[in-house]
This record gives sequence, structure tokens and C-alpha cells, in this order.
Amino acid sequence: MKPVVIVGAGPAGISAARTLLDYGIRACLVDEGLRGGGQIYRRQPEGFQRTAQQLYGFEAGKAQAVHRTLDELAPLIDYRPRTLVWNAEDQRLDLLTDNRADSVEYSRLIVATGATDRILPVPGWTLPGVYSLGAAQIALKYQGCAIGERVALCGSGPLLYLVAYQYAKAGATVVAVLDSAPFSAQCRALPALLGQPATLAKGMYYRAWLTAHGVPVHQGATLAQIDGVQRVSGIRWGAHTLACDAVAFAHALRSETQLADLLGCAFAWNPLNRAWLPTRDSAGRSSVNGVYLAGDGAAIMGADAAQMAGERAALALLEDAGVATDRHRPAVLEQQLARIQRFRLGLETAFPFPEKWAAQAPDNLTVCRCEEVSAGDIRAVVDDGHWEINRVKAHCRVGMGRCQGRLCGLAAAEIVAERSGRSVEDVGRLRGQAPIKPLPFGVQVQP
Repeated sequence: MKPVVIVGAGPAGISAARTLLDYGIRACLVDEGLRGGGQIYRRQPEGFQRTAQQLYGFEAGKAQAVHRTLDELAPLIDYRPRTLVWNAEDQRLDLLTDNRADSVEYSRLIVATGATDRILPVPGWTLPGVYSLGAAQIALKYQGCAIGERVALCGSGPLLYLVAYQYAKAGATVVAVLDSAPFSAQCRALPALLGQPATLAKGMYYRAWLTAHGVPVHQGATLAQIDGVQRVSGIRWGAHTLACDAVAFAHALRSETQLADLLGCAFAWNPLNRAWLPTRDSAGRSSVNGVYLAGDGAAIMGADAAQMAGERAALALLEDAGVATDRHRPAVLEQQLARIQRFRLGLETAFPFPEKWAAQAPDNLTVCRCEEVSAGDIRAVVDDGHWEINRVKAHCRVGMGRCQGRLCGLAAAEIVAERSGRSVEDVGRLRGQAPIKPLPFGVQVQP
């Protein structure tokens, strides 16, 4: 009998696996990470000595609870860490585990693939010493090190302040935090943010702590350029310059939707996330029968919502399989998710997307690192009359490289929209292609 498969062992995937096991279903939990927990609750390798409080701060209790749940589940389910899902077809997932190719068929599938940073390139972003905010956080959590000796953190979104706090708290020198969102936007968002007072209080604490400990925070400050020759030497914004040897930046998060695309899920434009996202109902059912979506891979809502959505998707799967479940629990979860959704609206108001970015990007700015495609190359294709994003890709190779547009696709769409005078929604979305992530040479095929 084909198993139920869950892709992703973050809060959503672990919650789904726990719920299914509670009703007697032993799922196959596939995770790219070495140890489960996802990005937000990423665990250090065995033998590292930093405490949970040092790693996760206010979220230590939640992180430890998620880790304990997975530790209890692991011997009871088919748990597969270090396993990349790189393709999907005919109700089968193609896998790569420790450089060995394999596959697994499924009867039903829960996709909980999480999110990554949304990158809007700036001049100098290809220099050594430049990281995304998420990558900087991984270095600190997973490897116990900072990305540099004098670190500048830039962009927008709640992760900016969290990473800045984590770095400064760990003893790293944070020379500046550049937040492109104006303070007035955060003031306007306050009524909506009050719907989740504990979360709001943590964000305000991070900001106040940084100020109290002498970390310069610049509101309404947009990173204009990263200086350096062989590596980072400084940053520029407005009329200001600042010396540093490492930079981390991002503008909020983007959902990892490539697997949902390969599975044939329908997509719709989501103005809140400013992205094309797979459609789902309130329970997590996608447009494809037997495929369920949960967590930030379906829409950016945070760890608490991901955990709830994982449980709700598992309950929907059980309902569809004819298994009797708690009749009241689904409604409670959906009400909780609706409250968090209202808070998300407040966050988007507090940290608005920098809509002038595309118009201000210079022609010589590298947008696609894999294929070395510049903003000027993209504009030239648009000037030739092509504005649908896949046609632009075909003409200048933007998004054809190793990352398959995961890093550059959203930025390229912004440039196409600005140059063609259309909305980002109208230029369409890059179609997903396998492999979802790069595969190494010399892969061994299981006999």
C-alpha cells in the first residue's frame, strides 16, 4: 500500500505527522535538513553546546517542544532526513539521499516546503561576504558563527530585527540595521498588529534592545550599494557610507512553491504576499486530489500558523480518507488561522514592499547570478516586445540557471512589470522545472 508522504519537517510537517500518527497513520516524513525543525527551529548538529535559550531566545520553549515531538515520532514513522525531493510525477517523488537517487510513491501528500528570503539585488550583492538574512541566521544557529566581524543587516520585514537581535545578543558586532520601511508605516499598522499582542511585544522588544545596546537602526533607509573589490568593504545608502566586512539582506520571505507547481496545483495571484501561490481551501486541500498544502510554502504566516496549518491539513486528509476525527478541532484551527491572517495584513502594512526598486535598479545590475543576466538584458527583451515572464526567460535566460529562478525570479518579474507598464500579476509566473534544487554530479541510482 502506498504511504502518506509529508515533505518538510518544519513546524507544519511535524505537526501533520503527529496528527496522522494519533489516528493510526504512519506517514513517511521527508526532510532536506540534517535534523528536523525547519529554518525557524533549526537544530545544531550533535555535540554543539549552545543552549536552546541562546539559540532561540523567546522561542526556546516552542523550539524544544517541536524537537521533542519529532524525536518521539522518528522511531514510529518512516522519517527520512538529509533527503531532497527534486521532482514529482505520476504520484511519485524523486529523491536524493546522501548522493543516492531513490523515489517514493504516495497515496496522499502533504507539502510543507517552507520559505526562503525574497532577494531584491543591489550593486555589489555578488561579492564574497554578502548573505541573505536567512543564511546569516543559519550560520549563527547551525554553525555557531557570525558571517563577519562587522556586520550590516539590511532590508525589511520582521526577520531583519530578529536576526539583528540574535547576532548582537550572541556577541557579534552589528554596525547598522537598515530598514527600508518608514517608521510611519509601522505606526499605521499598529491597530492590526495589536491582534497578536505577544508577537507584537517581542518585535518591539527586539527593536528596543538593539537601541539600548547601541546598535544603530536606520528607518526608511534603503541599501543602495555594497562596496568592495575581492570581498565586502562597506555599504551605501542615501548620502551615507559605512565600513563593514559582511552584509545580510532580504525583503521579507517568499514561499517555496516549486514542488506544488510540479504536482500540477493551480496557482493564483496573492497581493498580500505579492506572489503567485498555490490555491487551497481553508483546510489545506489543493486543486489536485490527494495533495494538501500547509505552512509558509503555501503562504507566509509564521511558525505558529504553520503548526496549526499542518494539523489542519492532516485532519483534512483523514476526513477525505474516511477516518473519523474530532468534529470541533478543525473549526478551532481555522478560527486561529484567521486571526493570524489579520495580523499578517498588519505586518505587510508595517513592512511595505519597496515598489520603486525596479525603476531604480541600474542596467548593469546582475539579477540572475547563474546566467549572469543583468537588469539591462531583461529590459532589452521587454523593449523588443516580450513581457510575459517565460518569454523573457526564453530570450535572455533569466531563471534558467542552477536555482531555476528561485533566487532571481521575483526580481526579474518586478523589472519586466515596471519596464512594460504592467502589473506584476499581469507578467505571469515562471513555470516550475525539475530539478527543484541543484543535483550533484555522480549521483548513484538505487538498484
